Amino acid sequence: MEELIAWLPAELTSLPRYVVALAIGLLMGLERERNPAAKAGLRTFALTALLGVLAAHLATALGEPWLIAVGLMLVGAMIIAAYVRAPQQADGDPGTTTVAALMLCYGLGVLVWHDETQLAVMLGITTTLLLYFKPELRGLSERISRRDLLSMLQFAVLALIILPLLPNRNYGPYGALNPYQIWWMVVLIAGVGLAGYAALRLVGQQRGAVMLGLLGGLVSSTATTLAFSRHARASRDMIPVAVIVIVLANLMVLVRLGVLAAVVAPSVLPQLLPVLLGGLIVGGIGAAYGVQRLRPQGELPELAIENPTELRTALGFGLMYGVVLLAAAWLSDLLGTRGLYAVALVSGLTDVDAITLSSLRLHNLDKLSVEGVVNIITLAVLANLVFKSTLTLAIGGGQMARHAIAGMGAAGLGLVAAWAIIRGFSA
Repeated sequence: MEELIAWLPAELTSLPRYVVALAIGLLMGLERERNPAAKAGLRTFALTALLGVLAAHLATALGEPWLIAVGLMLVGAMIIAAYVRAPQQADGDPGTTTVAALMLCYGLGVLVWHDETQLAVMLGITTTLLLYFKPELRGLSERISRRDLLSMLQFAVLALIILPLLPNRNYGPYGALNPYQIWWMVVLIAGVGLAGYAALRLVGQQRGAVMLGLLGGLVSSTATTLAFSRHARASRDMIPVAVIVIVLANLMVLVRLGVLAAVVAPSVLPQLLPVLLGGLIVGGIGAAYGVQRLRPQGELPELAIENPTELRTALGFGLMYGVVLLAAAWLSDLLGTRGLYAVALVSGLTDVDAITLSSLRLHNLDKLSVEGVVNIITLAVLANLVFKSTLTLAIGGGQMARHAIAGMGAAGLGLVAAWAIIRGFSA
């Protein structure tokens, strides 16, 4: 916009701001024009946006900032008076949405005058989307249960209340324990789990074994493996469904690890991502073959998964992560990288996230090389696949376990093959 202003005569340098505000008002007004009950439409919103720019212009030129507040009150009074004169609406809408939107439109005009053009445009588009998708948003709110709302509130407590209060300092032996960093990892894991949980709730659990496996793996691959191993033991007809769900849920572990690495230590991705992709590709081919051969059909059972943002669950992961981090720092100092490999094998049996985040943090502290991080994560994933294979055999029985272990074994084989190729190139 600065280049355009430079080409204009001095008396027209303010014109582009009025044009941008007019465009924002027209966009918002176009959506309201579609609503027969709205008392403000295309022209009203456009004029209100222009009024916002004009009020800010006059306030700046005259040195009277109170003019902006007066303009906002006049706009609010005008639209409220329109609804008071005709309160009955065909759809029962009291008109508060239009009142809020019109006052926001005025405020966006003020923002444009103060050179916040990009922010004003983004807010204008976002507001229009919120107005347009009213039926979808209302349907979403109706589908959200009390438990779902509780999950979101608990995540807000974890991320917005507890996290800012924690000290961002290193404590304990080797300076390995940083309360803020530990809880930030808790928030990260809870956020990934909540995303999968929300997707599972919105999509529904009866959309097919493939979808259930993918989303169940995002929330908790261990819970998914346990649940469907039990279903397979209870009914032989459930074996094809159980196999597909379990294999896909454990493939999603690799996706989770890629997301965690991208957030915590992006510099590791060039060497880690090919290894994870190797496991995903080979495991995905095996899963696709299983879907075609086993052809899972029939009614899917409910996947009972705990709230991933529950405070008890978060504290449990935070404690586990702190213990793994401390053990990793101690063994790294005592035995070097070989000590970390031992921690990876042991902790990876039950939880891959903790050792992954621990190794990524050590890398950020320059205590572990990228090659060491990749080796540790690979070992942890392999240990976890062995543990899940044992679970399927012990709980689901030999017939189901044979197929599930083949699928998870394909993922492990792809992981090892990709790791070997990367090592060969780097040697």
